[in-house]
Amino acid sequence: MSSAGGGFLTSTIGRKYLVAVTAIVWSLFVMAHMFGNMLIFLGAKAYNSYSHALISNPLIYVIETVLVALLLLHVFIALGLKLRNLKTKPSRYAVTPLREKSTSIASRTMAYTGSAMLAFIIWHLITFKFGNMYYAVYDGVQMRDLYTLVFEKFSSPTYVILYSISMILIGFHLWHGVNSIFQTLGFRHPRYINFVKYFGYSYSVIVSLGFLSQPLYVYLAR
Repeated sequence: MSSAGGGFLTSTIGRKYLVAVTAIVWSLFVMAHMFGNMLIFLGAKAYNSYSHALISNPLIYVIETVLVALLLLHVFIALGLKLRNLKTKPSRYAVTPLREKSTSIASRTMAYTGSAMLAFIIWHLITFKFGNMYYAVYDGVQMRDLYTLVFEKFSSPTYVILYSISMILIGFHLWHGVNSIFQTLGFRHPRYINFVKYFGYSYSVIVSLGFLSQPLYVYLAR
């Protein structure tokens, strides 16, 4: 029984399922994080209190460890599948199949946008999680003042531009990634293929615009 399960997880289909499952977790996390960022429009207290509630949760380290582990698993397996596909493809001098030509730019650049996302996450953690420490007090509770740090960083046009480019690349990655999740899990039936297509597109646009709204708001309101 265990050998059969192990065989499935090491097969191409099994690995695609693992990529899909880890992608679901991170897609949901990204959406939740985006909505959390929207609290900046409600002011410093709402934004900082939300952040404080998250980092004060005793399970925060467990959650962060799981997220990092799933991210690394996703990257490792996805790159492995990509390299396997490159090895099995015809010579680069051969004529490109019509079907491959018709694939979206989001599909063809998944490895690049995924790498950009990984680099952005590292950069984002260094900047905000381990960045400058400011503190504020609300209702007698001292907490980290991330609101001030966000305004400090997004007051720089260079930082806003780099962040915005990263969000656009994340949008492209999500666009194809969400569609791929449905396809891998067997939900891409011809009857509702258009729904899946537009859902993936809408999801990526909403997430990208949601994240982009924060730096643009801060930069224009500074």
